[in-house]
Parts: sequence; C-alpha cells; structure tokens
Amino acid sequence: MVKHIIDFNKGENMSLEVIIKRSDFRLAKNGKNFLSLVFEDKSGQIPGKYWDASEEDAKKYHVGAIVQLEGRRDLYQGKPQVNITRLGLLDPQTVDMAQFVQTAPMKKSDMEDEFEDVFLQITNGAWNRIVRYLFKKYHDRFFISAAAKSNHHDFQGGLAYHTLSMVRLAEKVADLYPQINRALLIAGACLHDFGKIVELTGNLDIEYTFEGNMLGHITIVDEEIVQAATDLQINLESEDMILLRHMILSHHGLLEYGSPERPKLLEAEVLHNIVMDASINMITKALTKTENGKFSERVFGLDNRSFYKHS
Repeated sequence: MVKHIIDFNKGENMSLEVIIKRSDFRLAKNGKNFLSLVFEDKSGQIPGKYWDASEEDAKKYHVGAIVQLEGRRDLYQGKPQVNITRLGLLDPQTVDMAQFVQTAPMKKSDMEDEFEDVFLQITNGAWNRIVRYLFKKYHDRFFISAAAKSNHHDFQGGLAYHTLSMVRLAEKVADLYPQINRALLIAGACLHDFGKIVELTGNLDIEYTFEGNMLGHITIVDEEIVQAATDLQINLESEDMILLRHMILSHHGLLEYGSPERPKLLEAEVLHNIVMDASINMITKALTKTENGKFSERVFGLDNRSFYKHS
C-alpha cells in the first residue's frame, strides 16, 4: 500500500513522492546555505531543511517541483519535520498529479448540486438574483479556489466546501430560531468569503494577489455585490441591498479583524458566530498531526493557542 505523509510516525523512515509547496533559500548561522522546504501530498504537509544547498539546488527544488523524498520523520520544537537524507527530482509527466494536491472531501458535482438546492431557500428576489449572478460569473474559480493561504480550508475546492459548511450551519440555526430571516442568513453565508476568489491565487502556491493585499476579500466582495446589483438593475439604496451588504461587511465581527462595521442585525451576529467552521477546520488540522495525550502546535489563526488531543 502506498504511504502518504500522514501515515508516517515519529522515528520512521520516509520514502515517498511529494510536491514542493514552499521553497526558501536561506543562510544559516554557520554561514552555510540551506533550503527551507515544505512538502505536500493529498494527505497533508511536512516541513524539512535541505542542508548545504547550492544556488543550483534552489533553482531545481522550486515550488511545484515533484520529488522523491527520503528521510526520517522527527519532531522539531514539538512540530513534525522530516530529516532529509535524499531528494531526487521526478518528471511530472510520469506521475499522477492528483496524488499531490489536497482537495475538498466532497466531489465538485455534489457540491454544485447542493448549492442549487441552497439557492431555492433564498426567497428574497434581490438576494437570490445577486447570489445566482455571482455564482454563475465565477463558477469555475469558486469551485477550485482555496479558502485561505494557510489558516483554514487551504486546499483545492476549500472555498466551496467551507461556504457549503457555513450554509449547513446557517440552515440548522435558522431551523432552531424561527425569528431569523433564513433567506438573508443563507445569502450572507453564500457570499461571506466570495472575495477570496480574487484575494488569493494559485492552487499549488497559494498567495495573496495585489488586490488581495491592498483591498482584502471583504471589500472585494462588497464591490462585486454593488456591480452585480448595477448589472441587474437592482436599487442599491433599497433596504434589501443595504442588509445584504451589511451581512458581508460585518461578518468578521470586530473592526480589528477587518470588518468596517460590527454586526447590527440578528442575522449578521449569527453569521459572524457560525464562522466557527473555520476554527473547527484549523483545530482539526492541527490535531491530525498530534499524538494522543499531547498538545498540538500553536494555531496562528486562533491566537497562537495549542489544543490537547485526547484519546
């Protein structure tokens, strides 16, 4: 049976085909060059250092290169790391690229079908038209994009999967609390991270675009909503449009977290709180790399806290 990164335990020798996710040419304190690398397959990632690296090595072992990795799985400061003994460059034409790319745990076609059912729950005409318009406009990019560079759902299809998970949470909360405007909450869940289609780029090397760095996904999706309303001849000054835009602009909850407004609607407060789907994904990812009875590595997106993995 083919073993993947996640299958190796501490102290085990590793030999497997991986893709290079990160590659940084650095200078050590002893004056020697090395490559700080992150390797990936569909099961996850692991970092490692390639010592005594030359400039030629830096060119050869670039982001996106497929390599045969040999080494030993160790821990460094409590985090998994591979002690590299050998790297060999592989011809990408001879390998199945699908084995290197992390993807959503749900087929694209199944997500597409579920979203079609979701749209039927957005019973407000303006919101429904806006959501359908944007999903049609950015269909291909939406279903392939990641939801973040590294924090949560940072894999191919991650944005669609995270959005669908948020919608499912919204449905459950709306079932429990009938005073919630179901259509508004679901429309907000559908569009809350939509700007990440423009904010982030790349499948193998996810980075912030110029627009992403300068504007951020909240501003980007608000602009898209305004443009969609203009194209569809929907009155931007109507209460419906103000409410929908507020859902997006306030979903981070706090000004210091990037929202220009704090939630001022029941539905906006709920949307902000069900973003816990991102937190669950971050914690789960950290615990996957943690042994029972140990604390995980620090999770940057959750105030650098560590989480305990119980049996």
